[in-house]
Amino acid sequence: MFGLFGKNEEKTNNGSELKFLCWQCEMSAPGGCGSHGESKGVCGKTSTKSRLQDMMIYGLKGLSAYRTHANELINDMGDEEAKKVLKEIDDVIAETLYFTLTNVNFNFDEHIAQLMKVGNAGVKVMDLLSQAHTKALGIPAPVEVTQNKAEGKGILISGHNLDMLEKLLKRIEERGLSDKINVYTHSEMLPAHGYPHLKKYKNLKGNIGKAWFDQTDIFSKWNGTCVVNTNCIVPPEKSKKVQNYIDRLYTYKITGIEGAKKIENDNFDPLIDQTLELPDIEGFDSDEKIVTGHHYKTVLDAYGAKVLDAIKEGKLKRVWVIAGCDAPGKKRDYFRELALAVPKDHIIITSSCGKFRFNDVDFGTVPGTDIPRYIDLGQCNDSNGAVHIALAVANALGVEDVNDLPVSIALLWMEQKAIIILLALLSLGIKDILIGPNAPQFADEAMVNFLVENFNFGVISGDIYKDFGKELDS
Repeated sequence: MFGLFGKNEEKTNNGSELKFLCWQCEMSAPGGCGSHGESKGVCGKTSTKSRLQDMMIYGLKGLSAYRTHANELINDMGDEEAKKVLKEIDDVIAETLYFTLTNVNFNFDEHIAQLMKVGNAGVKVMDLLSQAHTKALGIPAPVEVTQNKAEGKGILISGHNLDMLEKLLKRIEERGLSDKINVYTHSEMLPAHGYPHLKKYKNLKGNIGKAWFDQTDIFSKWNGTCVVNTNCIVPPEKSKKVQNYIDRLYTYKITGIEGAKKIENDNFDPLIDQTLELPDIEGFDSDEKIVTGHHYKTVLDAYGAKVLDAIKEGKLKRVWVIAGCDAPGKKRDYFRELALAVPKDHIIITSSCGKFRFNDVDFGTVPGTDIPRYIDLGQCNDSNGAVHIALAVANALGVEDVNDLPVSIALLWMEQKAIIILLALLSLGIKDILIGPNAPQFADEAMVNFLVENFNFGVISGDIYKDFGKELDS
């Protein structure tokens, strides 16, 4: 069964397999427990339980990102009910960290239960963040956005923080510079264009580039200033190209790299002033267009009844969730190949930056309907929308188990936000998920067997027809 993921253990200096590595307490063996190929630590913790605890920590990292974004908005709105939910999430974070201490828990089933608790907190925090976004910025509507087309003085923003974007746009307006400085989005900021309260700023223009990792190429060519306001920043140590724009690069709050300027206390004036001093944007003259803005509330309101009718009439036969975090590599072209192979009477739901693998395609509508075949729910934190849509459809059709719906799920994963999204889905009992292109290296045979037996979980093979042949032919 472990062949599903492949042998991924590192080797120790003496050639034995490194099943785990733990050196968090004074009792740790020299070089760390597991450093010589042991499968159990001095405290009695097995390699499987150590890896499960690693997964908890990775899940908490993703959870903390969404919790931070939600907290920023909730504090501004003074929403007391939302603050109570934040307290519940904080309690799970604290309890789970406590769970991973030395000599606290050695029970496999309780490790799984704690992971599900983290996943449930992920469900809550994504719902909370979604509600906060729509309360603060309005409910998104589908919009066609220019791609790689820019002019005039320009600020290019990458990341996830929509609140920061609104504050910047407001400050530009306050200074009477809306007709002199244009603001463009990059990567996960693309969904900003669908929010009514952001669309009202006429100097919020189009999108530039694709997923986060093309930033070194895009920022190098960009004549204006650049801002990265959350994770997914590339440091100088990773690419020499960063030196081409480091003097024009700004970071926000927790995000930072050596040499970049920090936006302090929401003071955007230095960013605005430098933008005015720089030359106009050149070299971005494409006629491309892409679509975003299909928040789950918009989908349910505009297409909910139509989707149900289309399913009942046999016009809509399957829903695909092809979403997740992108990263460099040809292996991820699998997801574009899969999206292009999806039959015309199926629809594709996506979110996160993985959509840039195929969002340049015009998928049209389901034949005989006006239901779009491509639905972009938004950022990675909007992944909860796919579950809301599935639950609404299941309820309307009288289907008790959402897993009985004709839904296929293929997820790209890259970092810890993807882990909390996966745990959230598992905590809801969602099954038949395939992830890729590579298996998590922190998983071992016992973890894989549990996921396969309880959730029919798997990793893509690289062959879309081997993985989804029946669904693609249906």
